[in-house]
Amino acid sequence: MKITTALGTAVLLVKSFVVFLGNYQKRHILTFAHIFEKRKNTLVKFLLMKRGRYNRHFLHTATLAVFTIGVLIAPILADSYPAITQQATLATRIAQAAPQEQSISVDNNIFQTEISQKPRDKVITYTAEKGDTLSTIGEKFGVSTDTIKWSNDLTNDNVTVGDELKILPVTGIQHKVQKGDTISSIAKKYNTEAQKIADFPFNDFANPETFALVEGQMLVVPDGIKPSEQPFIKRQTYLANGPIPVSGGGFTFPMRGEISQFFSWYHPGLDIATAYGTPVVAAHNGTVTKVFVGGWDGGYGTNLYVDNGAGVESHYAHLSGVNVSVGQQVVGGSTVIGFEGSTGRSTGPHLHFEIRVNGTAVNPLSYVQ
Repeated sequence: MKITTALGTAVLLVKSFVVFLGNYQKRHILTFAHIFEKRKNTLVKFLLMKRGRYNRHFLHTATLAVFTIGVLIAPILADSYPAITQQATLATRIAQAAPQEQSISVDNNIFQTEISQKPRDKVITYTAEKGDTLSTIGEKFGVSTDTIKWSNDLTNDNVTVGDELKILPVTGIQHKVQKGDTISSIAKKYNTEAQKIADFPFNDFANPETFALVEGQMLVVPDGIKPSEQPFIKRQTYLANGPIPVSGGGFTFPMRGEISQFFSWYHPGLDIATAYGTPVVAAHNGTVTKVFVGGWDGGYGTNLYVDNGAGVESHYAHLSGVNVSVGQQVVGGSTVIGFEGSTGRSTGPHLHFEIRVNGTAVNPLSYVQ
């Protein structure tokens, strides 16, 4: 009887304890939920502010977890699908048992460096290989031999296997900004155009609209010439001869002037420079489709587009003013559509002239007469 009473008492005590523990946990869970509800916005703000700091740790942890799970379940999968394992083992045995061909074929290019065709945003280091010359290295990277010589302080064209050479992303020279430098003074020093420095997409400026520079920064100067070499290198001048009357399928230069910058992977048109306010003529018959006046517009400034038909359109930028309106018909070589200026991302008076085919910029020199 006493044993039964004691057992009943113990059961009651256990039940009481379980009830108490449940109530205790319930109260604490509710308290925690209440506190969390009040402070969750603060926590969310903190995590958002620190997301850049912690995302790498999260990604690494997640990757490690996925990898660990894969390692753990691999034996289970192998046991579940033994046929796959058996087939792989059988294939390995057949390969090992088959007679092996003893002749060895050597690809002469297997050890040659493959040069990426993607635009490069910085100077790279290239190690000279057997058979390399400054000329062949220049062809690999699309830069002149002079560019390689100037970047590496070479006094001759000799290259030895193992030589490490600095290679610029474009033909030209690299410049470390000194106190008081401007892109105009740098362009003058290296006998090139300031607009080329401004247009190179990987040159940084403290203010993109004024081209402000920071002392000590490195600039790529496209087509720049080392000052000591300038007396011996004659830079050629190219003129745009136009406008002229055009035939049904031809284009004309929209104005006469010096071609100060050609078409390239980072410059989708021609720059033609002459006196400020020079009339700009339509390069081909068409309809004006867009006119933008008095703003930045992606760096084009005051600019306009003409639909020339068959998926071809011409684009005229950095204008000081326009002389046409949307919907107006223009005649190639005759209609004055605007006037040369220096609006937008421009370092001086010039016309930026583009031809686009189905929305893609092409070299205008392939179209003009």
